[in-house]
Amino acid sequence: MSTGAGIDYSAWDHIYVSDDEDVTNPWAFLLGGQNTFCSCPPSTSIHYLISVLVLPSASPNWGRADRHLLEARLERMVEFQQRGEDLDNNVLECKRLLEEAQGRLKELEEGRNEGEEDEEREAELKKVQAEVKKLKKDEKSFEKMTEKLRREEKKLPWDVDTISKEGFSKSVLNIKPVTKEETEEEKVEKHKTFVEKYAKEIKHFGMMRRWDDSQKYLSDNTHLVCEETANCLVVICIDFEIDEKHALMEQVAHQAIVVQFILDLGRTLKVDARGCFRQFFSKIKTADKPYVDAFDHELELLKERIRSCAQIRMDSAMKELEGEERQKRLGPGGLDPVAVYESLPKISKLFFVGFEVSVY
Repeated sequence: MSTGAGIDYSAWDHIYVSDDEDVTNPWAFLLGGQNTFCSCPPSTSIHYLISVLVLPSASPNWGRADRHLLEARLERMVEFQQRGEDLDNNVLECKRLLEEAQGRLKELEEGRNEGEEDEEREAELKKVQAEVKKLKKDEKSFEKMTEKLRREEKKLPWDVDTISKEGFSKSVLNIKPVTKEETEEEKVEKHKTFVEKYAKEIKHFGMMRRWDDSQKYLSDNTHLVCEETANCLVVICIDFEIDEKHALMEQVAHQAIVVQFILDLGRTLKVDARGCFRQFFSKIKTADKPYVDAFDHELELLKERIRSCAQIRMDSAMKELEGEERQKRLGPGGLDPVAVYESLPKISKLFFVGFEVSVY
C-alpha cells in the first residue's frame, strides 16, 4: 500500500523464511548464543560467507548438527506429503464406494417400485441405505480433513526447498535430424516434380546476366537454391547446344555454375544453402581474384562437358535415325538393299549405275 510519504511495507513485516540458521549457526555452539557474532541478519551474504569459509574450521560440531537438522526438516516434509497423498487416496476410494452403493440403492428402489417386495430385498435395501449414509458422512469428514491440511500447508514456514517451485521443465537439443538416403527412383521423381512446377522460373533465372539481378531473384525465390535447379539448367544448356544456340548455352551455363557454387558454399559452411547465397554474391562482386578464377575455370569445364554430352546425344540420335531408315529399306527376305549393293564387287556395281528400278 502506498502512502503520501512513500510505500507501506507493513504487509511484509511478519514474513518468515526458514533456512535453519537460527539453530545451525556454529556460533550457537561456540558462544552459547544465537547469531551474536554479527549484527547482520542470517540471510545476508556476509553471514553466509563467514558461516561457510570461517566457521566450519572453528566448530567441529557444526557439520554434524547441520546434517541432523536438515534431515529432520526433510523427514517432516516427506511426512507431510505422505499425509496429503494418503488423504487423497482415501477421498478417491470413498467416492468410488459411494458411487457403487448409490448404484445398488437405485436398483433396489426400482425393483420395489415394480412390485417386487420381499423381506430379504427390504433388508438389503435398509443395509445399503445405511451404507450410503455412512459413506456420505465419511466424505464430509474427508473434505474437512482436506481443508485442514490445506490450512496447515499455508502456515508452514518457507525454506530453501519450498520457497519456489519449478513452473515447467523442458530441454531442447538443437540436433540436426538424420536424413534418410534417397534412392535413385526417388531422386528422379523429385527432380521431375520440381522441374514441372518451377520450369518457367528456372528458365527466367537462367537468362539473367547481372549479379544484382540474380541475387534479388534468388532472394525472392529461395526455393530455387537447390540441386534440382542446377541440374535443370544443365539440361537446358545441352538442348541449346544441340540446337546450335551457343551463346544461349554459355549464358545458362554461367547461371548453373552460380547455383552450384552457392550449394558448395553451403556444404562447406554446413548450413542451408538458402541462407548463404548472399555471401557468394558478396565475394564474387568484390572481385576476389582466386575465387573468380575458380569460378571461370569451373564454367569452362562445364561448357566442355555440355558440348560433349550434346555430341553424344546427336550421335545417338543419328544412329537411331539410320536404324529406322534401314528398317524401312528391308526387303521381304530381311535384306537391306544398300548393304547388298555395298557388298557387290566393283564390276557388278557398274551394272546398277544410271539405272532406276521401280517396283509396281
